[in-house]
Amino acid sequence: MAYSPASIGVDRTSPVPLYYQVAQELERAIEAGKLKPGTRLDNEIALADSLGLSRPTVRRAIEYLVQRGLLVRKRGVGTQVVHPKVRRPIELTSLYDDLSSAGKRPTTKVLSLEVAPAPDAVAHAFGLAEATPVIALERIRFARDEPLALLHNFIPRGLVDLTAEALERTGLYQLMRAAGVRLHLASQTIGARAATAAEAAALQDRKGASVLTMQRTVFDDAGRAVEYGTHLYRASIYSFELVLVSR
Repeated sequence: MAYSPASIGVDRTSPVPLYYQVAQELERAIEAGKLKPGTRLDNEIALADSLGLSRPTVRRAIEYLVQRGLLVRKRGVGTQVVHPKVRRPIELTSLYDDLSSAGKRPTTKVLSLEVAPAPDAVAHAFGLAEATPVIALERIRFARDEPLALLHNFIPRGLVDLTAEALERTGLYQLMRAAGVRLHLASQTIGARAATAAEAAALQDRKGASVLTMQRTVFDDAGRAVEYGTHLYRASIYSFELVLVSR
């Protein structure tokens, strides 16, 4: 059954363009769960008639939401709601914090937490000798009960006491800050590739599905490397957001 947004109101006296008012109302309905993934919208003509707007205005609103990743057009089916992507700003914040602030109800499953020899890249980042023991943890982060990211993190020993219970209650950076670690800046690299069979299984996705990758080294205010992470994110429901400023 198609959805007809009869409750959408537009203010013709507002300086905000009509298409943008419609798009914002639809986006709020999608984010709030009132329009669930798979819901089909009325065609442009029916939507335009129900809203008392021109077809080009409605088409522009739909195109805006398609570009935002909230709607998809399917031949023979029409326009449907898809899972809204989690958009993460490129800042020194944890995924847990970003999901919490966006109302995505983050939860965590700790797969492993152990002391293990540092891989070469980790030892280099921390300025340690090869195979020096470090804290290694692997987690799956969920957003609204859906697997979103597979997280591998390494922490120097003696920096913070970690337990699986604490890591499932809150974010790693919150625990580090509570232990007196003053996170200051990070160096990170973002990429993309296909998921392996094991990664896809962990994220409940298909083998070969696209994943975004992030490798990050975090430094405290004294210049010490205090965390090294390699993360995978489901590209179908996740993206990074960058703000570029001219100089």
